Amino acid sequence: MTVRFGYGSPDHLRDVDAILRLAAQADRDGLDHVSLSDHPYVPDLLEGYAAIAFILGRTERLSAFVNVTNLPLRPAPVLARTATSLSALSGGRFVLGLGAGGAWDRITTMGVPELRPAEAVEAFEEAMQLVHSMSDGGHPEPTKHYPIGALRPAAVPAPLIWTGSKGRKSLAATGRHADGWIPGHAADWLSDGYLQARPVIDEAALAVGRKPSDIATVYNFPGAITATPLPRTRDEEGRWIGGSPAQWIEELTDAILNHNAAGFTLFPRGTDPYDVQLTRWSQEIVPAVRAAASV
Repeated sequence: MTVRFGYGSPDHLRDVDAILRLAAQADRDGLDHVSLSDHPYVPDLLEGYAAIAFILGRTERLSAFVNVTNLPLRPAPVLARTATSLSALSGGRFVLGLGAGGAWDRITTMGVPELRPAEAVEAFEEAMQLVHSMSDGGHPEPTKHYPIGALRPAAVPAPLIWTGSKGRKSLAATGRHADGWIPGHAADWLSDGYLQARPVIDEAALAVGRKPSDIATVYNFPGAITATPLPRTRDEEGRWIGGSPAQWIEELTDAILNHNAAGFTLFPRGTDPYDVQLTRWSQEIVPAVRAAASV
């Protein structure tokens, strides 16, 4: 099993120098991916796709994705072309993070009409189908939400699709079409949210002839990487808060070996500088977990 280790990048306009420095560091240290958010209605944040395109152009091995794409603001046919273009330009290092859209009070400020929840999930599933059909070997056809004309697929393999599904219908769509799932609200493998949601994905995958293992679980994983051990690594509600590199290594190795975890995106917390924690992550924790879990 391939387990991916990455980090969530700063994404404020004032963070440009740090964003590029951290990406170069992660690329050099052998991390697998970097993610940025997609909130174009916030004026002080970098636009996610512009940012990851620039990062991909400045790195050699690091994959990049938007965590997760705000689909209502990006028409799926154009998003499919963006995906194949970024894949071609980066040598296959683009991952498509995808969500159905949630913060409609913010989304509609961009001039986009609000969809009912059922419609948003339909559009989300159709978007995944369209991304696949507009990639190499596909046959694009019109759908309810995307009544496209005669389009030809690009001669580029489809990117990996990792979703941020939450509701039962979108989780089932993930099981039918996606390559990975990012649990919402930074839920981890011990949480009720994960334990209730993952079976929905697995059942939907099996229903269409896929294996549950075809859909990796890649966790957004916030926490502090401290120089010394913490007396406890989880809070009263059972959420991970962090610890020393040795404590992280023990926790993540267990997650891989005993809970089928397939990826982690670090979001540093605490008082130590971001680049210090990223160094501990990429140079101490990740190599040790890879060795301990043989991944």
